[in-house]
Amino acid sequence: MRVQTGQGSIPLMTLIAIWSISAITSLPGLAVSPILGDLDKIFPHVSDLEIQMLTSLPSLLIIPFVLLSGKLSESKDKTTILIIGLAIFLASGILYFFANSMLELIFISCLLGVGAGMVIPLSTGLIADFFVGEYRTKQLGLSSSITNLTLVLATFLTGWLANYNWHYPFVVYLIPAFAILLSYYLRNSVLAKNDAHYIGEQQAGTKTATAIKESPLLKPGQAINWNILGGLMLVYFMATYLVLVVSFNLPFVIQDYKLSSSYSGSMISLFFLAMMLPGLFINKIIKVLENKVLAFSFAEIAIGLFLIVIFKSIFIIALGVFMVGSGYGILQPLIYDKTTLAARHDKAVLALAFVMSTNYLAILLCPFIVDAFQFILHQHSELFPFILNGIISIGIAVLAY
Repeated sequence: MRVQTGQGSIPLMTLIAIWSISAITSLPGLAVSPILGDLDKIFPHVSDLEIQMLTSLPSLLIIPFVLLSGKLSESKDKTTILIIGLAIFLASGILYFFANSMLELIFISCLLGVGAGMVIPLSTGLIADFFVGEYRTKQLGLSSSITNLTLVLATFLTGWLANYNWHYPFVVYLIPAFAILLSYYLRNSVLAKNDAHYIGEQQAGTKTATAIKESPLLKPGQAINWNILGGLMLVYFMATYLVLVVSFNLPFVIQDYKLSSSYSGSMISLFFLAMMLPGLFINKIIKVLENKVLAFSFAEIAIGLFLIVIFKSIFIIALGVFMVGSGYGILQPLIYDKTTLAARHDKAVLALAFVMSTNYLAILLCPFIVDAFQFILHQHSELFPFILNGIISIGIAVLAY
């Protein structure tokens, strides 16, 4: 069975191989989360600094290696870069089972960040390689959905496994083994892009095939439109920062509202589930909203944040969480798609690497930004981050409209 790409077709197994990479990009840091509260019991003399290093260093290392992977993809075989990244990721996953000290955990987590950084831009870059037009947009939406669905399922799995042994949650880091096996089909398809069958099919043109056209966002001879790329990086950074208050601060709001702490995990899972859904229908959403899609997404995020602030009912809070996640779920594949148009085809992975690195930069900086605003404005309410980000979201929605 073959899948139409807009410039020919590829085997279904190649697409499954690309999807398997998308499933991996959400995993870094996931297995550590369930054991954070028990680290002082597992390692009695652990310091706060060591815990902060364990949670922040992997994300910090992901950023330069995302950019390195994007740069290497210009001159090196993408499949080779991918396999090296997957192998490092898998090796660190295996090493976790033998870790018996905090320093070992930190070192292995840094190694995981290196491997993840090499893989992350290729999860969307390979889609940009094989697909064009609305086919690319659809696959970027599906890739985003797979990433977020994996996040939901893996969160449940790691939380359950942590009840038995603190090493068990790290089993999710063995998933790259499947992606390595599937990379065989990916390598064959990369080679096949230049064979007579592929070229013949593209030249003949099928009912669904369209020729690769130069992006209207690029000037003649331009490799990357840095103005547009910079704008996309800023939008992605702001979108990620705005919604992160749900995963970082919502548990404190639920506690402040005197609601059961058991709701916290459910709300976070709902948040990631809501992020998954728009990717399944991204082409239809874009057709309906047209050039208002950016304004709609930020407006939806703003409404969701204010619902959490205004109402103390868990059902209304759940609706607010869903709206925040859904708004971000629209933006994510949309930004990736626009990024591929802001760069020449051979520069697409590099452009995506720049944009995707801002996601991890936002994750690192979010707590510091919130703390800075709280200090400057002398606000220490648990609701303040939601009010602040709701106001910023409204401002961006108005500008985008």
